[in-house]
Amino acid sequence: MMTDLNEDFSNENITVIFVLGGPGSGKSTQSTKIAQQFGFTHFSTGDLLREESKSGSEDSVMIQKTMEKGEHVPSTFVIKLLQRAMKESGKNFFLIDGFPRNLENLDAFSTLVGIEPKFVLYLYCSEEVMMQRLLKRNQGRNDDNIATITKRFEASKSVYPVIQFYHSIKKLHMIDAEKSVDEVFEDINTICHHWTNDSVKLIAPVAMNFNTIFHHGMNDSAKVVTTPHHDLG
Repeated sequence: MMTDLNEDFSNENITVIFVLGGPGSGKSTQSTKIAQQFGFTHFSTGDLLREESKSGSEDSVMIQKTMEKGEHVPSTFVIKLLQRAMKESGKNFFLIDGFPRNLENLDAFSTLVGIEPKFVLYLYCSEEVMMQRLLKRNQGRNDDNIATITKRFEASKSVYPVIQFYHSIKKLHMIDAEKSVDEVFEDINTICHHWTNDSVKLIAPVAMNFNTIFHHGMNDSAKVVTTPHHDLG
């Protein structure tokens, strides 16, 4: 069992950006590109969990079984993995994709880590497109089959209240993730380009219409609309 790293993990001068999106939305791909372009240290909670599941630790079996069911690993455990990775990196600027997945994650991260994100990117993509992407990629992952993917889609809906929260405090950017990888990154690049060490001024020439998506219950009938979005500073 991992020990609590909160006591010796300094939060001073730590910058965090969250990248969220459903399974197959491209959040890890885009996060890697952002990290390379802007010098962030990138952590994927999914990758951290998969690595831990293969580590042979006493928690590895629990993680493996939970992920194979398409369910969420307990918040406190995920946060301890993140704390450990952040501490061991020796860096100050972090891009975390796939977290927080629900309000419990959000509250636990705020309480245990004490860091608020500078801003949050949400990559919106229909389930149909995400399913096609997940089935097409050949990574040999046990959680990439239709039944489990469907469960992952259902589990991923727990992120909606998180998205609504960050929208309400003007930290959210919704990105149309059904575009090509390069087009999506172009939109994200414009947002991140305005990031500095002292402040974050969020300006996106093209961003998703939040109300359009959420008024349709974040389902596949939601119409993807791109509109100017300049009020997230």
